[in-house]
Amino acid sequence: MLRSGSLRLRVSSMDPRPRTKIVCTLGPSTDHPEILRAMIRAGMSVARINFSHGDHAAHARRIAMVRQIAQEEGAIIALLGDLQGPRWRVGVIEGGYIAIAPGQRITLTTRMVPGSPQEVHLPHPELVALVRPGQTLLLDDGLLEFQVEEVNGTDVICRVVRGGTLSSHKGINAPGLPLTLPALTEKDRTDVRFAVEQGMDYLALSFVRTAEDVRQLRALLHELGASIPIVAKIEKREALENFEAILEAADAVMVARGDLGVEIPPEEVPIHQKRIIRLCNRAGKPVITATQMLNSMVSHPRPTRAEASDVANAILDGTDAVMLSAETATGTYPVEAVQMMARIARIAEGAMPHRQWLDLIGESAEVTEAISRATVEIAEQVGARAIVTSTMSGYTARMIARHRPPVPILAVTPVPATLRRMALVWGVEPVLMPSVRNTDEMLGAASQAALQSGLARPGDLIVITAGVPFGRPGHTNLLKVHRIEPVSLP
Repeated sequence: MLRSGSLRLRVSSMDPRPRTKIVCTLGPSTDHPEILRAMIRAGMSVARINFSHGDHAAHARRIAMVRQIAQEEGAIIALLGDLQGPRWRVGVIEGGYIAIAPGQRITLTTRMVPGSPQEVHLPHPELVALVRPGQTLLLDDGLLEFQVEEVNGTDVICRVVRGGTLSSHKGINAPGLPLTLPALTEKDRTDVRFAVEQGMDYLALSFVRTAEDVRQLRALLHELGASIPIVAKIEKREALENFEAILEAADAVMVARGDLGVEIPPEEVPIHQKRIIRLCNRAGKPVITATQMLNSMVSHPRPTRAEASDVANAILDGTDAVMLSAETATGTYPVEAVQMMARIARIAEGAMPHRQWLDLIGESAEVTEAISRATVEIAEQVGARAIVTSTMSGYTARMIARHRPPVPILAVTPVPATLRRMALVWGVEPVLMPSVRNTDEMLGAASQAALQSGLARPGDLIVITAGVPFGRPGHTNLLKVHRIEPVSLP
């Protein structure tokens, strides 16, 4: 038994894990090993390292702790590195923060100043050159609002419309202004090298504007001899306008609603969220819904009813994963937040109209996609206990998962990197198995995976997909309904 917040927790691993994946941001609140262990048991599938905060030494310690505890728990946990990206920020504020009152004047200046309610350092001369009187500036995800009244060579003089507390390095959004910074900053490049050295499983690219931004990160990874999948974060109006091309270039997508809700009117965010999720489902690419999902649990042990509805609706829309940010990184109740997210997910999944996804995705003449759809339909018709797919790259598992089958998907792979990457895909339980050489070994491996997972017993039916010849990625061409016998690999 341990404490998270003020509650005494009875951590149990007996509840079934939700099929929706839970991404948890690591931070000071997760630095105790038993807190992290409880989060994994509660349903965490992906650990997010936010490169906007902390240094590489702290990140390395957290990565090592995740891997150690995941190994002890027998859990598959993917590591997601979230790049800070190109964004405007205020500089350092002496003392850490200042209080700003509505109606007062404040100057954002490129001059080096310690930071006070009257003037704050702005380390972005290009922003001074872009803004004009009348421009709205939104700080800290829109919590503070400034109206530009005057601009000179070094200073942007503003009237405070909405005040509050401003801390060092908080972000600045200027709706309507083009972001002139490069897609990858020098800090991002340093963080990418660190992520490659650490063997991280995903990299999230912030403030994506076009598909070319994704290609630039891909080129850097290629230079470093790495092939880490890229998650394109959708948080700019330009990204919405270029979304189809971005989706084609990226490996996964994050609906980053914090900055997106500042860049566009907040009432438009739910409509764009639904569209993004729908297009990702059709493409068979994982999609994460993020930001303020259970935000009240940063300081309270229970969410609001609206937050619970938000999480459930994202799942019913088809999101692969839901993400916790400050709730786990700095909040008082990190374990309770994961437990609540998992409970909401399980209830929402029970209400999912699974047949709807077959109609939504439609039919395809491409062999792997056609077999994936047939696998889901046959599994439902014959009452199979599980779908087992033998995969090298994870592509077939993603194609099956996009149909949201009502039975579990076991992705059997001999590739450790694929194993961890499947931790982000809805409904997929990744299993590491040796390479197989023939159909008999493949059937034995599939049966063994289903039995060891507890999802099936001898005599149960499972539906198996694979590619023949074995070991060639993207080559699924086999579907078999198989009755399990108590067999094992030779």
